[in-house]
Amino acid sequence: MTKKVIVNADVGKGTINKNIYGHFAEHLGRCIYEGFWVGEDSDIPNTNGIRNDVVEALRNLDIPVLRWPGGCFADEYHWKDGVGPRANRKRMVNTHWGGVIENNHFGTHEFYMLCELLDTEPYINGNVGSGTVQEMSEWVEYMTFNGESPMANWRKEHGKEEPWKLKYFGVGNENWGCGGNMRPQYYADLYRRFQTYVRNYGDNEIFRIAGGANVDDYNWTEVLMREAAHLMDGLSLHYYVHPGGFWNKGPATDFTEDVWDITMEKTLHIEELIEKHGTIMDKYDPEKRIAMIIDEWGAWYDVEPGTNPGFLYQQNTIRDALVAGVSLNIFNEHNDRVQMANIAQTINVIQSMILTDKEKMILTPTYHVFEMYKVHQDAERLNLNIETGSIKVGDKEIPQVSASASKAADGSVTITLCNLDKAESADLAIDLRGKDLENVSGRIITADEMDAHNTFDNPDNVKPEAFNDFQTNGSELTMRLPSKSVLSIRVK
Repeated sequence: MTKKVIVNADVGKGTINKNIYGHFAEHLGRCIYEGFWVGEDSDIPNTNGIRNDVVEALRNLDIPVLRWPGGCFADEYHWKDGVGPRANRKRMVNTHWGGVIENNHFGTHEFYMLCELLDTEPYINGNVGSGTVQEMSEWVEYMTFNGESPMANWRKEHGKEEPWKLKYFGVGNENWGCGGNMRPQYYADLYRRFQTYVRNYGDNEIFRIAGGANVDDYNWTEVLMREAAHLMDGLSLHYYVHPGGFWNKGPATDFTEDVWDITMEKTLHIEELIEKHGTIMDKYDPEKRIAMIIDEWGAWYDVEPGTNPGFLYQQNTIRDALVAGVSLNIFNEHNDRVQMANIAQTINVIQSMILTDKEKMILTPTYHVFEMYKVHQDAERLNLNIETGSIKVGDKEIPQVSASASKAADGSVTITLCNLDKAESADLAIDLRGKDLENVSGRIITADEMDAHNTFDNPDNVKPEAFNDFQTNGSELTMRLPSKSVLSIRVK
């Protein structure tokens, strides 16, 4: 049966915020150290300690925003330990992630240097769990105050005369769990207090993000919106795909067909969470002033055999390409409320863009999806209707095809499509209304095996290829979408 996708190129549904394509870099495993940071004395080519190959690869994604330093690490991070001469910085134990010693060589100055190299917006998470109001207030002063003040003077002593710009600031992280095991009422009061001292200095205006719910904790959202909505600009939401559940997540490779289907079903669940949390937010914020910030998302499996269990290092397969593509399609389609998302995490941790091994680096299937989808950033979402078949997952049914469409400033239309079926192709007819089908091109990422992935010995096993297997007839584009594939069609 032919599946139908109707795209109305002349019916816009608002802008897709580029920050939906944001990233997350926590002091966790080998994300910061060995991933981004190798130090100035490393034999690996670097710019002031930051890996050149990683920067070059990530610049190709047009990363709009990068979240740091956590995550759970944020609520044990004391920023003053990470500034000043590196040789004098206090060493610390990363108690959340592996119990390893950190030398604090990567701190505020290094993070801003990284953001400048990537041409990306910083998103900094402050410490509510184990920090103080004064500590958080002084960090904002250190970064953004232009003039005479204790923290501004200290910044200047460390070589930064002019203040940085800081737009996005998270007041705590996962305060229902690793950020303090708080009740929502307690955190709401703390949020109100802490954010008071996250001040706007000069012309720097901070977008304050409150720590939101874990998965389906709708009461958390209710309490935070009721008690503090008028004092926040964004409210976060965290959701990870665990095929086997949190305590037995399952392997990243060598999984069964049933596990593939469960992964797809759990990936789609984020839409229900967005809608239900969004309904609560609508009750207190009907004008949708407050952004939903999905600042931790992705597929989280068991660590690779033989690696530190606290480092959360996992392989990345064509299955993860589908997790990324389907999730981004959903975020696009909820652009009225979802204004930022940050995949976890950029390098060597959970659903990474990049994996490194000393001087070696590979790009993952997830990286390639982000590169294929970057044209959606700040584009106008187009009205879209899908008439698709379904896949049986236990006693549930899920759609076989996921899609999103947008129009860029130059008038070109991009349609991104995912075939969630592990075995069956999908015959598709795309009815593009309001635009001539001229100058059509496509790119696809797919594989024969469910767990196909890239390795340091075979880094290009899974990568995008040109897709020309389509026919045009009037306003209709027909094609056969292979199983387990992500496709981007562009009409100029």
